[in-house]
Amino acid sequence: MDEVLVASDVRRAYGETVALDGVSLTAQTGEVLALVGPNGAGKTTLVRALTGTTDAEGSVELFGVAPTDVDRDRIGLLPQSFTPAERLTAQELVTYYAGLYDETLAVDDVLADVGLTDSAETAYENLSGGQQRRVCVATALINDPDLLVLDEPTTGIDPAGRRALWDLLEGLADRGVTIIVTTHYMEEAHRLADRVGLLADGQLVALDDPDTLVAEHGGTSQLVVDGTFDETTPAQIDYPAEIRLRNGRLVVFGVRPESIGQVVGALGEAGVPYDSLTWKQPDLEDVYLELTGTAVGRRGEPRQDEVPAGGVS
Repeated sequence: MDEVLVASDVRRAYGETVALDGVSLTAQTGEVLALVGPNGAGKTTLVRALTGTTDAEGSVELFGVAPTDVDRDRIGLLPQSFTPAERLTAQELVTYYAGLYDETLAVDDVLADVGLTDSAETAYENLSGGQQRRVCVATALINDPDLLVLDEPTTGIDPAGRRALWDLLEGLADRGVTIIVTTHYMEEAHRLADRVGLLADGQLVALDDPDTLVAEHGGTSQLVVDGTFDETTPAQIDYPAEIRLRNGRLVVFGVRPESIGQVVGALGEAGVPYDSLTWKQPDLEDVYLELTGTAVGRRGEPRQDEVPAGGVS
């Protein structure tokens, strides 16, 4: 496969604040590369550096040339902050952006792809937040790009719309479109990406396919206990497994579904009330916590291996 993107030792600072600290990565034709991290990790700055919309030290090539030398028809870009003319309809907005290119897809087809056929004649300002974001995605798709760069594309989109957009992006990748997407949603990264890059404090702390990252760094299965706890709670529970307080929740590691009743018994004996129990396999959120000590902060929709403990026999 041909390399569409080659970035080496990319650095960017704003005064004394280091936004990117030596990031190196590649992306190939038809690959979906997800960049994951909390706000301030460097995702947006990296996207800007990779597309030539901000200056950065190091080396970046797209299609074998500098980003600023690429035929702009080959790139579709959706920034995180993007506010088009609010009084235009969805169709008028996408038509306007189509006029910026020599060749484009049919506007009606793109609106259908992002699920906005029935709202095409609605003014942008009257659309829901999720519908507005879909209009923005459509403007990045209209030129049928070879490289699609999306910064937080599904923010504000409802779960059904998010999954529909995932299907659309997977279809584009199957056709050979290279996609770089930033996201807070770990489930989104795991579902979409061939490889996931984990960013923290401007550094790329890991880059691999999601299953490999989980296998190498995710740890064991967990029972997550929601309730009101403090730092002394784990020590109160007499159960032969590691128990941590993490993001206000109790996490019991290495618990199999058939052992959930024993944990419930230990909580009762310790006099520790709780609101709910969820058994889960390790995921990319656990990988990020293990490698950085912090949480990304947005899990999105439950994965299929996350089971409410009350439903496990």
